[in-house]
Amino acid sequence: MKQLSLLLLLFLMTGCASDSKTRLIRLGHGLDVTHSVHQAMVKADDYLNDLSEGKMRLQIYPNQQLGSERECLELLQIGSLDMTKVSGAVMENFAPNMRIFGLPFLFDDKEHLFRVLDGDVGKSLLKEGEDYWLKGLGYYDSGSRSFYTRERPVKTPQDLEGLKIRVQESASAFEMVKQLGGSPTPISWGELYTSIQQGVVDGAENNPPSFYLSRHYEVCKYYIIDEHTMIPDILLVSTHLWNRLSAQEQKWLQEALDKSIIDQRRLWTQSENESLKAVIDAGVEVSYPEKAPFQEATKAMYDDFSKDPVIANLIERIRNEKN
Repeated sequence: MKQLSLLLLLFLMTGCASDSKTRLIRLGHGLDVTHSVHQAMVKADDYLNDLSEGKMRLQIYPNQQLGSERECLELLQIGSLDMTKVSGAVMENFAPNMRIFGLPFLFDDKEHLFRVLDGDVGKSLLKEGEDYWLKGLGYYDSGSRSFYTRERPVKTPQDLEGLKIRVQESASAFEMVKQLGGSPTPISWGELYTSIQQGVVDGAENNPPSFYLSRHYEVCKYYIIDEHTMIPDILLVSTHLWNRLSAQEQKWLQEALDKSIIDQRRLWTQSENESLKAVIDAGVEVSYPEKAPFQEATKAMYDDFSKDPVIANLIERIRNEKN
């Protein structure tokens, strides 16, 4: 029934787009309209409208209206949707080298992350999905991911032992939680609140704005800022659409998104600070543990990843971007 509803909606969307003299690019994502990602997409639409003098616009569908991140990727692959935003963790299922972002404690800080994303490594990774009809156009900031739990705080890796932790559909995320002694449990983002509330899982891991805007702080009163991974959000366009665009249209779209990336990163920092304050005010216990034990507990992941010469080379290049 859900797939049928999505197909009907997409059919109606296509009909609306074809009646307009303006080229409408349909962009679906799973986040709330108050999220910095959505706000940046609205700005991207404004930029695109200005650059193209009204010839191109983004038609944005938030809140999983068109499905989960994986479902939106699949719609891009068949050309039924034009653009989406997904976490790099989900994208690794389509572009294996993107699993590099799932390595814990890979980046020293935000400046190190941005140097990598905006440099040669980041640009090369954006091309990874093109054989699967998924062209990367840029990275939005998704902050750092940390653990939050329902019944007890996590101060050391030993505290995760036996806990069921929700993870994304990512082999890297699975392995990280297993290395730390937890039980990785994949659950869709839209079902997570209820799953925590009912005890299906004991906690999850995500960034402060997602923790706050999802209202997960209502059912999880412990947030440990260990910042184990910095996994960016990736802006993707279906190659079915991209290859139909003229060189000028491609330039307009890329420029509009590049401008929105600057806005999104600024909005993200603001949202991150506001979110942490809000959850503390709501009674969440926020703590900052020693990171060294978590780094030590996940060190084996580096040994495993380095068996792949391509990934080993990426790790070295990323380390070389440190200050």
